[in-house]
Amino acid sequence: MSTDPAPRPHATAEEVEAARHDRKLANVLYHDWEAGSYDDKWSISYDERCITYAADRFRYAAGDRDWPYERALELGSGTGFFLLNLMQAGLAKRGSVTDLSPGMVQAALRNAEHLGLDVDGRVADAEKIPYDDDTFDVVVGHAVLHHIPDLDTAFREILRVLKPGGRFVFAGEPTKIGDRYARALGRLTWKATTRLTKLPALSSWRRPQAELDESSRAAALEAVVDIHVFDPAELERLARTAGAADARVVTEEFTAAMLGWPVRTFEAAVPPGKLGIRWAMFAFHGWLKLSWLDQRVLSRVVPRAWFYNALITGTKQ
Repeated sequence: MSTDPAPRPHATAEEVEAARHDRKLANVLYHDWEAGSYDDKWSISYDERCITYAADRFRYAAGDRDWPYERALELGSGTGFFLLNLMQAGLAKRGSVTDLSPGMVQAALRNAEHLGLDVDGRVADAEKIPYDDDTFDVVVGHAVLHHIPDLDTAFREILRVLKPGGRFVFAGEPTKIGDRYARALGRLTWKATTRLTKLPALSSWRRPQAELDESSRAAALEAVVDIHVFDPAELERLARTAGAADARVVTEEFTAAMLGWPVRTFEAAVPPGKLGIRWAMFAFHGWLKLSWLDQRVLSRVVPRAWFYNALITGTKQ
């Protein structure tokens, strides 16, 4: 029988107010609220598209093709997007998912069961990982480090639970400069969309006000749970100080982020299903083309700190 706490998908106004002064509570409430719709919001799937995306991120960061690992852990797993797709790509035989949010752990375990993957899960704090020393061959995470208050402690915990020679790979972390322009583009898109859809001719494109209000409350929590943005060199030093060997940061998404953030914001502001498959194909293929441009061309001339996503890898000596 599980001893994990129950999810709280509908935070009260009092809980939201308390969460403004408690980042870990904010993470629980925000991600419990997101758990039921997270995969749809971020166009997450467990098919070839996202399997390829996850595997490419791991290999871009680590340059590592020595698969499979025996046992893998994902910190801040959310619905399991990164680990479950990596396991389908052949990364590891067994997996474990952890998250502060009970709702997210439940969603990840449901997804793992549906996919027939050997995965266990625990509600857990990345600053106190509930597994023994030298347990895992690889530790992964996607868009999680920027939520963790004490990264020094978290990196030491990651290295503690890794076996000697084990590797960690974290992707999807916002850079300082990238976060600045991505959030500005998101805010402008939200304001433009919600204002234009007040016009009678565009009313069918407007979400009900109650849903927009709920999104605004979620956005208020999001501002609390997003704790860090990173300078690539500083992130490398942080991992090395914790004891990681060969810590290295690469970055990606420059023009791709300038498309991706307005697209995702627009999708969140209009009714579900309104945009259809042609829009989805435009967004996906547009992102692919710009990502190719970023990686193959612009990465040679644009400083790495200007790209939106940071990916870090390292090993345990």
